[in-house]
Amino acid sequence: MATDRGTGTPPLLVLEKITKILDCFSVTEPEPSLREITQRSGLHASTCQRLVHNLVREGFLDRSGDRYRIGLALVQWAAPGTFGLDIVQLTKPILQRLCDETGETACLYVRDGASRTVIAVAETRHIVMRLFKVGMVMPLHAGAPGKIFLAYDPAARTDLIRHGLPRFTEHTPVDIDVLDKQVEQARSQGYAAAFDERHEGAGSISAPVFDHAGELATVIGIGAPTQRIGPADVDRLAPLVVAAARDASAALGYRPSKVLDPRMEAPESP
Repeated sequence: MATDRGTGTPPLLVLEKITKILDCFSVTEPEPSLREITQRSGLHASTCQRLVHNLVREGFLDRSGDRYRIGLALVQWAAPGTFGLDIVQLTKPILQRLCDETGETACLYVRDGASRTVIAVAETRHIVMRLFKVGMVMPLHAGAPGKIFLAYDPAARTDLIRHGLPRFTEHTPVDIDVLDKQVEQARSQGYAAAFDERHEGAGSISAPVFDHAGELATVIGIGAPTQRIGPADVDRLAPLVVAAARDASAALGYRPSKVLDPRMEAPESP
């Protein structure tokens, strides 16, 4: 049997151990220490230390003091996989148009359990901006995109409750009843707006994108510092986000019924 060069360990066993290490990183605990990684992975201390060291050397992990986080190299390696998705290719011009019309960074998201992941980005030209990168993973309950997933994806609420609602700022909705009311508002108006929930000074507006079967396919939205996107800007920007969501849905084959589907009705500008 072939072995991993220098360790004498079968390659598949090495991959299993690396998987256990990477599973120690989560949205709520993105920077564990080596001791925490060892405890959570169940690996022998010397084995865990050696593998973590190798992952840092290869750029799969980054180290800051005694803390570790997922490395940029791993994110970059994962990013090309999203470009093969039809959803990214079909909606790319619409995402760029939304960025151009609003002047802010526009993103597409998919859900994975109690988290949301960025799968496409059209970046603003503003010097001061919120940083979004393909592969970024964020909590579901904090921010406008998550409220859209909760409004239109029946399984999202169950996954979120199972995971819990950690607090990130004083504005993070950590009470499920409060969050339910926000989600119902998002469902009724066809978009969600949120401010200072994941980071202080950050705002976002998002809307649902449906596929040919009428199911939620992705969430489209914009994000920016609250100095440019605040509550007073929602009436101006929300119709643009909803229009982009409507066009993206059409690109994915969604056809609303002859009776206007309220999910795709853009809010009127004042």
